[in-house]
Amino acid sequence: NELKKQLKPAPVTPDGKSVESSPPSPLELQIQKLTEERKELIKGSYRDKHFNAGSILLGFGVFEAVGGGLNTWLRTGKLFPGPHLFAGAGITVLWALAAALVPPMQKGSETARNLHIALNTLNVLLFVWQIPTGFDIVLKVFEFTKWP
Repeated sequence: NELKKQLKPAPVTPDGKSVESSPPSPLELQIQKLTEERKELIKGSYRDKHFNAGSILLGFGVFEAVGGGLNTWLRTGKLFPGPHLFAGAGITVLWALAAALVPPMQKGSETARNLHIALNTLNVLLFVWQIPTGFDIVLKVFEFTKWP
């Protein structure tokens, strides 16, 4: 879009027909190259694959976040406020916020796209930080479980 704005309008005759002009300018060649590259990327259906993977992650992640807390509450009658619980709640909220940015991204909002990437980057970091706390919880559950 920005490159196309820099193009000079093609000359036309008084009756509206385009006049043959000189060979394509470097700017026109760059636009052609980017157009071809974009067509190749579209053929890969990467947007659809990303959308599908994100939808599965969102659905499964929210299910696990709610299910994990519900399981703990049903087994013990209470929740244990701590890093794992708060990180999980934060991750779930970040998923919702990132998903809410999809409509503006589909309309071409670069701000929404950048915010979507930033939220998901923070989400991955929070998830990685949460792994050791989850492992500690699994060890505690095993410690207090009566095995047959």
